[in-house]
Amino acid sequence: MNKPLKHLPVITGLFVAVLLTSNVASSKIVLLGPFTFDGGTILFPLSYIFGDILTEVYGYAQSRRVIWTGFGAALLMTLVFALVGRLPPAADWNGQAAWQTILGATPRIVLASLLAYLAGEFSNSIVLARLKVRTAGRYLWVRTIGSTLIGEGVDTAIFCMVAFYGTLPNDLLGAIIASNYIFKCGVEVLLTPATYAIVGFLKRSEGEDYYDSATNFNPFRVSGNN
Repeated sequence: MNKPLKHLPVITGLFVAVLLTSNVASSKIVLLGPFTFDGGTILFPLSYIFGDILTEVYGYAQSRRVIWTGFGAALLMTLVFALVGRLPPAADWNGQAAWQTILGATPRIVLASLLAYLAGEFSNSIVLARLKVRTAGRYLWVRTIGSTLIGEGVDTAIFCMVAFYGTLPNDLLGAIIASNYIFKCGVEVLLTPATYAIVGFLKRSEGEDYYDSATNFNPFRVSGNN
């Protein structure tokens, strides 16, 4: 019988909440100092920190389940928004145009978001899990930052190219890609002390410190413990 993991449901809930909130906030392109990026970038880096924590403490198999849970939630949100957008508005409601602008994402944006999410999160988790075995559990900061550099790079490149290529000027697209990547990775670096503290607390509280030494890293394997 598997032992109960009392904090895993909370982390899963927070991970999904960050993902869904980021997706909605991404409908606005914002300017923050020298950075130009979609609004979801402000919060989205936290999903990678949660991914790091999940993989480091509970292992890749648990992280894989959470990633697919987030994907399912994002897909459900997208389908509901699409359905609501197609329903005729009430005669005395004048917010249809504004609603459609913010929540009525085009199929291209939806595809970009879902592809980038899966590719980036799985890249992040696989790299971190393999590095943990290679380093024998040492140098947590190398694993979290190194996996984020790869995962965020994959995520940012796929999302921006699929979502915006050909619709934005190349200079603006390049600025968005660079700003997104630098900002996201910078957040990971700045929050490294918090990641250390949370990982340490969870390992002590859960009595868990999983090593993926015999794990099947197939992203589509959603059953079993490895």
